[in-house]
Amino acid sequence: MSEIYLAGGCFWGSEKYFSLIHGVLSTQVGYANGNTQNPTYEEVCHHNTGHAEAVHIVYDSEIIPLEFLLDLYYKSINPVSVNKQGGDHGTQYRTGIYYVNDEDIQVIKASIAKLQEKYNEPIAIEVEPLRNFSPAEEYHQKYLDKNPGGYCHIPDFMFEMAENSIVNPEIYKAPDADTLRKTLTEQQYEVTQNNATEAPFSNEFWDSFKSGIYVDITSGEPLFASSDKFESGCGWPSFSKPIDPNVINEKHDSSHGMSRTEVRSRSGNAHLGHVFNDGPQETGGLRYCINSASLRFIPKEDMEKEGYGYLLGLIK
Repeated sequence: MSEIYLAGGCFWGSEKYFSLIHGVLSTQVGYANGNTQNPTYEEVCHHNTGHAEAVHIVYDSEIIPLEFLLDLYYKSINPVSVNKQGGDHGTQYRTGIYYVNDEDIQVIKASIAKLQEKYNEPIAIEVEPLRNFSPAEEYHQKYLDKNPGGYCHIPDFMFEMAENSIVNPEIYKAPDADTLRKTLTEQQYEVTQNNATEAPFSNEFWDSFKSGIYVDITSGEPLFASSDKFESGCGWPSFSKPIDPNVINEKHDSSHGMSRTEVRSRSGNAHLGHVFNDGPQETGGLRYCINSASLRFIPKEDMEKEGYGYLLGLIK
């Protein structure tokens, strides 16, 4: 088990968000790195105690490494906002990473540096060793579980995203174009790199329903599970949803005189196919129509040895 303390605005929503992440074992809200001991909520709000509303997170680093947890944390905040998140203003709503293990600092610094590359303004996240932490009053703990529909600065779709975030993007990297040219077949290269489309009903996986997962042919990032594959009659592999919503990027496609939504892989930025709204209603109504040439199939019996054992629970 590992632990970290994260401040991301009002701790009601932050606690709920972190509690949903796969690999997080426990969460507790409280007041961190202030100037007083055991403050009350009233004192933190009105008496200039210097505390930040924070969440103590205990997590299994073998399931969710710190860099992945921090990446999800950044998605829940505006990292360049000073003392403000959502509609909440004040120093208690500042963002902060408070660490208890000195070995974490290098991971944190590297993560912040990578985040800074995405912004022109300076990252406003405070990074300090934890000096003190006082658990908040009991009515603040698991507040949104006790009060469904209560105030929260984090939108509902972010909770769903957190709950389904199980694939760490840092593990999967696509090789350069020259390497891809050498390792992919001509059709795989044309489909993934030049947005080509393979012929229906004569591709590798359109009528295959073996148990396992389908990964990006360029990076190895897991994309779809056989449990979510269905026969759509279109002649290409069809899935009702990705393994993790974050592994798919959507892009408007107006080619060939049509208006469609293209789907690309996150880590490899490979063209996969398109998503349509004509899928089975009982599974959400979506149909991810994917080129077989964009995929590599990992049978269930090989998932452990190929490094995908953490996804075995998804395969029925």
